[in-house]
Amino acid sequence: MHTLWLTSRLLSRAIWNGISNLSTAADANLQRKKDPQIISAVCGFPKERKIQRLIKGQFGDDAWFTAKYKTADVLGVADGVGGWRAYGIDPGEFSLHLMQTCQRLVNMGRFTPTNPSELLARSYYELLHHKKAILGSSTACVVVLNKENSTLYTANIGDSGFMVVRRGKVIHKSEEQQHYFNTPFQLSLPPPGYQANVLSDQPDSAITNNFPVEDGDVILVATDGVFDNLPQSLLIKELCKVQGERCATRLQTVANSIAWMARNLSFDETFISPFAESAFANGINTIGGKPDDITVLLATVAI
Repeated sequence: MHTLWLTSRLLSRAIWNGISNLSTAADANLQRKKDPQIISAVCGFPKERKIQRLIKGQFGDDAWFTAKYKTADVLGVADGVGGWRAYGIDPGEFSLHLMQTCQRLVNMGRFTPTNPSELLARSYYELLHHKKAILGSSTACVVVLNKENSTLYTANIGDSGFMVVRRGKVIHKSEEQQHYFNTPFQLSLPPPGYQANVLSDQPDSAITNNFPVEDGDVILVATDGVFDNLPQSLLIKELCKVQGERCATRLQTVANSIAWMARNLSFDETFISPFAESAFANGINTIGGKPDDITVLLATVAI
């Protein structure tokens, strides 16, 4: 009974966090605008099964943001590196501040709609010079829809990432960056004296890409808790359900479904997950999902 109550609480919190984001997209149902735009929904779960303090833009050590400006719509996710907990550092603080700073910069117009890696860099260097030390490490993925040319610009560092599906086929997908198995590239702000012992990649290490999008394209931006636990075929099946969808509520339903499936499979000890397949390819004999924080940002393009 306690497990059932805890599960329902976690699900309701994840859905509430997502629904609170719908206000930025719901107007898309009222009229079809000339300018391209992204309609989005979000859902996620922390790895820990216990009830945690609810913070908008955060699921466990994962963080996310959405922002709109005159020339662009922007989505982003980040995954704080959990190893910092052993040093008394909250791994979620760095990822949350990284995404919150990105959001603020977009809202202020202090970004270039064709250069998401520059946005990540500005956010990172603001944290670097912050009066209060914000320590930790994080992967990050940011995508920008430039409204002036209907082009999606992407920047990805580490193993968070994005996928774009059009008429049932993956037309673009981010590439993972790994130093070695299960050790992704990451932006880092280590404590004094730890710099030499910590992996620390620069914002310009991000893989960037750009490509034109079409009306109805489906965009998934997510942390590795999704991609490590859900096979691509299953993701495509879910994303096809919202091809061309302009109703944010229906987008939310599918975002919830993807996040919930990823969470369930992450704790399935008999499932041959993408993470288990990757481990086997690296000489590690394991089976099952990978328990992790999960963040799903699901969006469609309306032109």
